[in-house]
Amino acid sequence: MIVLILQIRIISVIQLIHDFFNMHKELSKYIPKNSISRIAKWIEILQIDLKFVKPRTTKLGDFKYSYKNRLQITINNNLNLYQTLITLVHEIAHAFVYKKYGSKIKAHGKEWKAMYKDLMINFLKPDIFPSDILSCLSLHIINPAASSNSDTNLVLILRKYDDNNHYNISQIEFGEKFNFSGKIFIKEEKLRKRFKCLNTQNQRYYLFNPTTIIKLFK
Repeated sequence: MIVLILQIRIISVIQLIHDFFNMHKELSKYIPKNSISRIAKWIEILQIDLKFVKPRTTKLGDFKYSYKNRLQITINNNLNLYQTLITLVHEIAHAFVYKKYGSKIKAHGKEWKAMYKDLMINFLKPDIFPSDILSCLSLHIINPAASSNSDTNLVLILRKYDDNNHYNISQIEFGEKFNFSGKIFIKEEKLRKRFKCLNTQNQRYYLFNPTTIIKLFK
């Protein structure tokens, strides 16, 4: 009986070590190297089921809990290392808040804001983020929004580290043509925080957020 118990414990320890290395290996594909240990620790403490999934147009990541108190976080798998880390910390903050307060508080209320700030401070280091992201992120966490995409300055800086040839509309000149969602537009003027653009097909004007991703028309 004692031998059997010891064997079960040894198998459990081996499984834990195996899971630990697998988690580190998986995270290394998506977030900066020097952030992995802390993120893995939080995932283990909270027993989070973390999944990297196909890109969704309406969100970068999300947090869910089930009636069995199982926690799940999903993150879009096409984000750059820095945006993935920011999004992951955002969702882990939800998990910690849920564990502490339950589900009867505002999703992005004062409890979540305080938690997100406390967690993110651990990563405000030059061996994790480039200096331009560090400066912007330090301001962002003072009063974080429900989505990091609401912070135009942060979005534009993060886009610099994307591995694609797309542009955001702020990067092109007035009068230039661009392709958005299969339609051709001309960037005409700026109205407060948005750009007024002409659809060349129906001759109607549309307003674009400065972080909108477009393709140059050739």
